[in-house]
Amino acid sequence: MKLLQKTSRIYLAASLVTYLVVGIAFYWIIKFIIYDEVESRLMVEKQDFETYIRANDMWSSNSYFVENKIEAHPVFGKFKNEVVFTDTLIRNRYEESVDPFRQVSFYTLIGGTPYRVSIRKSMIESYKLIEAISATMITCLALLMVGMFFFQRRLSGQLWQPFYDSLSKIKNFDWTRNEKLSLTRSEITEFNELEDVMEKMASKMQHDYKSLREFTENASHEIQTPLALINARVEQFIQSKDLGENHTYWIEEIYHAARRMSRLNQGLLLLAKIENQQFTDQEEIDLSELIKDKIKDFEDIIHHKNIRVDFKIEGSFGRLMSPSLADILLSNLLNNAIKHNHTDGTITIEAGEHYLEISNSGSVLKGNPERLFERFKKESTGTESLGLGLAIVKQICDNYNLQIAYNTSDSMHTILISK
Repeated sequence: MKLLQKTSRIYLAASLVTYLVVGIAFYWIIKFIIYDEVESRLMVEKQDFETYIRANDMWSSNSYFVENKIEAHPVFGKFKNEVVFTDTLIRNRYEESVDPFRQVSFYTLIGGTPYRVSIRKSMIESYKLIEAISATMITCLALLMVGMFFFQRRLSGQLWQPFYDSLSKIKNFDWTRNEKLSLTRSEITEFNELEDVMEKMASKMQHDYKSLREFTENASHEIQTPLALINARVEQFIQSKDLGENHTYWIEEIYHAARRMSRLNQGLLLLAKIENQQFTDQEEIDLSELIKDKIKDFEDIIHHKNIRVDFKIEGSFGRLMSPSLADILLSNLLNNAIKHNHTDGTITIEAGEHYLEISNSGSVLKGNPERLFERFKKESTGTESLGLGLAIVKQICDNYNLQIAYNTSDSMHTILISK
């Protein structure tokens, strides 16, 4: 969820709760004020009624009280002399409806006899007033909430626009190029501080990438040259007829160690280049078609070990990637399937729109197959195996968001690559 959406939802929820509480409180305040006004008027009517009784010492219907409904009933027995305000409903004889009234009840002496007197005042107009005020308030609060929501959303969008612009530039930033990261400045101090930090980080990344690239290139050239020279001189010694048997043995050991060091150097440098994304050229590669061509490079050793190769191609497994890395990926997989296969074994290559699977027969695996993707992890103890082949394959797959899995079933080994 985006930050603007999150803040908008929080603001909307908080506004709804706040306006609901304010609306309820406003309703009760208005109701209290109106009731207080009605009760004040009823108390005035009570005083007028008592004044009238003191002057006349009797009660009968009088036009002076036509605004209110007054009832007086004699009281027999004990009573508690108090003034009580209550709500009541009275049927409207004209409209056949029940109308709300507020009444005040009190006790007074009329002609020497105690009476319970109730003076009522209609609340219809008051309720209509409360409804009108409440409806107006709800409408105004709703319009205010909607207006503030869109205003806050628009304002937040404008305030956060420099952040989104910088984020877009950071996403599209390629540290393998010499172009510096330049972010948009804004009036927000915090955004400018963040952009300064990001520009420094990007500059440091470019510097580190350039240094590492120069190191790998120099290491590849400077180390390979003496190793090649060592191999050439050792080969000359081996071909010399003046060497004894012991000398030949030790020279062969030196030769194999130098070759191993050369291959180890090439493998580690290749991993470093892949990790630092130095293979920038990309094009759409059909791996299912490419593996058909790559298998031809291994025909001699396949015939030598009498390995049967079966293809089950059901679709094109395409991916945007570097042609060099695609070639290395398939070469390592095929080399692994052939090298760890046995004579008269089988290799099955299956491909579809979303997967590529290579299965080969071989020895039963003793350890965890997933650990073979780690560097220098290998099942065989032979000196020719460096334990880097599947690590390189895994790194290539990670670079292009491809899933890779190693499964075994008895003597069958399967490596599955999927999108």
